[in-house]
Amino acid sequence: MNKIFFLGFLFSQIIWSQVELKHEVFFKTDAYDVSDSEHSRLLIFLSEIETLDIEKVSIYGFTDDRGSAEYNLALSQNRANSIKAIFSNNEFDESIITNVDGKGKILLKLIKEEDVSEIRSLNRKVEIIVTPFFPPRPEVVTETKTASETLAGDIKIGDYILLDNILFKTGYSYLLPESTKTLEEISKVLLERKDIYFTIQGHVCCTQNSRDAIDRKTKKRNLSLARAQYIYKYLAKKGVDPKRMKYVGMRRKFPLGGEAKYDRRVEILVTYVNEAN
Repeated sequence: MNKIFFLGFLFSQIIWSQVELKHEVFFKTDAYDVSDSEHSRLLIFLSEIETLDIEKVSIYGFTDDRGSAEYNLALSQNRANSIKAIFSNNEFDESIITNVDGKGKILLKLIKEEDVSEIRSLNRKVEIIVTPFFPPRPEVVTETKTASETLAGDIKIGDYILLDNILFKTGYSYLLPESTKTLEEISKVLLERKDIYFTIQGHVCCTQNSRDAIDRKTKKRNLSLARAQYIYKYLAKKGVDPKRMKYVGMRRKFPLGGEAKYDRRVEILVTYVNEAN
């Protein structure tokens, strides 16, 4: 009986233990710019962790054993900073990046003399350690008036309508599948409310200094504009008169202060209401 209890306890500890996800980015000698191939590998890793409920991310930079201690420490820190910048440019929540540290050189451990070059190349790196919450935290759902309900009611110039549940894939200007139904409902209301003229405002998450994020598809730093344009084209295709609509990119000027995914959003600013209709 005791043996069975011990095995059950051990199994439960394995199931409930935190699992860290790790990724390494490698650099050329004396460089801290990320190469195209390493950048692509990093974006794949970001895509893999986007849906996780992440507790923290640690970023550690390293160099090979050549160079002075002072030089290696500065270079390793620059490497760590360059990785953090890529996280930021791709709408990753910086508040959970708890460490961005340059650790300096990794001592050379030789197996064979001919391995020196290869080993040094593997030591020129940044290590990324992602620790998810386990189990994931329950999502808090609040009851609010939907965008469709708001648009169907009394509207005045200057009103902002958050297009609730219009959520975008991180780093892209296309919607998550669960958002399609909501956008369809909004388009039907706007078709009926021909009295409303409006500007579609696109927003992004988590970039530094209120910058726009990079659209992973086009590689351009205009993701907030691309998101607003996506909604504009969708509504126009559904029959909403383009003369009633404009679209702009707001970059990261107005973060909501909650979960990062809600800053990847689009809002409608009412610019005119035709009272004659």
